Amino acid sequence: MTPHSKTRVLVFPGEAENAFELFQALRYSTRFEVWGASSRPGYGSWLFPRYRDDLPNIDEENFLTEFNLFVQTHQISLVFATHDQVALFLAEQGSALKATLVGSGVECARLCRDKSLLYATLAEEAFCPRTYTHPQAVEQWPVFIKPSRGQGGVGGARANDLQTLLHLWSQTSEPVISEYLPGEEFTIDCFSDRHGRLLFAGPRSRDVVKMGIAFESHTVALDAATQHIAEILNAKLKPRGLWFFQTKRSDTGALKLLEVSCRAAGTMGVYRQQGVNLPLLAAYDALGLDVRVMKNEFPVALRRRLLSSYKIEHSFHTVYVDYDDTVIVDGEVNAALMQFLYTCRNRKKKLVLISRHAGDLKAHMRAFRVFPELFDQIHHIADTEKKSDYVTESSAILIDNLFVEREEVLARTRIPVFDVDAVEGLL
Repeated sequence: MTPHSKTRVLVFPGEAENAFELFQALRYSTRFEVWGASSRPGYGSWLFPRYRDDLPNIDEENFLTEFNLFVQTHQISLVFATHDQVALFLAEQGSALKATLVGSGVECARLCRDKSLLYATLAEEAFCPRTYTHPQAVEQWPVFIKPSRGQGGVGGARANDLQTLLHLWSQTSEPVISEYLPGEEFTIDCFSDRHGRLLFAGPRSRDVVKMGIAFESHTVALDAATQHIAEILNAKLKPRGLWFFQTKRSDTGALKLLEVSCRAAGTMGVYRQQGVNLPLLAAYDALGLDVRVMKNEFPVALRRRLLSSYKIEHSFHTVYVDYDDTVIVDGEVNAALMQFLYTCRNRKKKLVLISRHAGDLKAHMRAFRVFPELFDQIHHIADTEKKSDYVTESSAILIDNLFVEREEVLARTRIPVFDVDAVEGLL
């Protein structure tokens, strides 16, 4: 790479909500170029502009050889691990890894991966939950059982009696039994720099949790108890870069620790909206640069939903597009369509406007700040003319809100035609 080129950053694996958050956090940086990789195909190949989905799994013998070949071939300098097991594995490689792992050292990664070790390390702290070594040792019901190497509460269950607990114990991998915590649950996004200083701790709620992911969350003021837990974890675990921990209130209202992780969290983008871009801070820190945290003081709430993405197997070089009720809808600019048109412009595609607008078309466009210069050609046609007369390119598509217009163009030219609602699929 030339001295002025961007530092290449790899997100691995690239098939999870936190991987997508890392991409969003870094994609517009002037310093970093984001790559993605995984061991299986998935949505990541649609999101990351630079992606590989056929690397070996980390438990395969040839993984490190293939991984190092990939990062060296593409001159990747930094690697973000998006899974606790991957973070531990890569940390364990030390200098054998031919790129810098963004984040914590091996001891911190090991404690974050194994709750049994974590709770043993923090046993003297008041915020550490009460744990039991075996079902018969339980003294107070109910309890909660979960895998020692799980995350986000996935695989955990409440047990109200010994019989239920014994059954769950037999079904759970490396089980950990702890006191049952009935209260509010929080995630605290944190950042510790290369000097060991805790520069940021931001709590957020976990109002609706599915698959271990917060589907509804909002920022919460940092209280003294949470600050204390963050400082103790920072001192004892010595994390570096971005990390997070989760707490839950006991029946007395006391905050108790659930888990700690030294990877990115999928919902830490909540604080990115307040100006705290934790992945970007971590990347700069990994390069040995000192950073500062700047935070806007306003509340932020997040709600997730299932979002459909589409991949249309059709290549085109020209976009023909209508104006009234297509570019302008209900007296407003169609922002989604404009995003698509500018994306096409970025990809060197030809844009052609065909309109029957009544009046001065270009003046109307300028009034809505839709500049005529965006288009390579503008055809302002009469009502008696056919739009298909102006479709001269075969590698093309048409976007038009009127069925009769789409029908006429399709019948005569055979190019694909789309209504306005289909633009999200084109994007």
